[in-house]
Amino acid sequence: MDSIFRGDLSTARGRAVAWADALFIDHAVFRLVWSNAAPVAPGLLYRCNHPTPGRLAALTRRWGLRTVITLRGPTGNGSDALAREAAERLGLTVIDMAMDSRGAPQPERILRLAEIYRSMAAPALIHCKSGADRAGLAAGLFVLLQGGTAAAALRQLSWRFGHVRASRTGILDAFFLAYARAAEGRVPFLEWVRDGYDPEGLKRDFRAGGVASFLNDRVLRRE
Repeated sequence: MDSIFRGDLSTARGRAVAWADALFIDHAVFRLVWSNAAPVAPGLLYRCNHPTPGRLAALTRRWGLRTVITLRGPTGNGSDALAREAAERLGLTVIDMAMDSRGAPQPERILRLAEIYRSMAAPALIHCKSGADRAGLAAGLFVLLQGGTAAAALRQLSWRFGHVRASRTGILDAFFLAYARAAEGRVPFLEWVRDGYDPEGLKRDFRAGGVASFLNDRVLRRE
């Protein structure tokens, strides 16, 4: 990942570099004025794009957050460093759970996220960079783990959050649709993930739109 930040928040210059990296390289300048923060399950789980320190503080006050789950993992960039510092100041537990937005969801990652959801201190906030794709996948997984339907899970992947179904990120929609066709109502979701889900087959069968993928990957610069 491109970054000019070198891990130093202890000096004024280091903090300035962190903010420059976050705002202009990680595109947080857009997140200063726009957020897709929303409840997934009120009182339990919420979602958003990568929060700035100020937004994280505001959401913590608003929703009583106790945990932050970063779906980007430890990126080491300015956005990551500033958000982790803010989380520590706010007394929040940060959990790294890197997810992929353009590949078939991997069973081991789904199972690990399910365990995080089971054991986390709620309410929790999940975020990726744009809050559209990985956050939508993780939110949809929570819906299914709470006994919801695949149709309800799919609503977490929508234009409302910035998700482009016709692009390569549409493989996430295809994942939920695969469960709906193959096992919903007959096999519990995690049992299907362990024993019936074929990520290689999903990847082989999925076709994305070229124009939508170009816009999502090259113009919007989504991760």
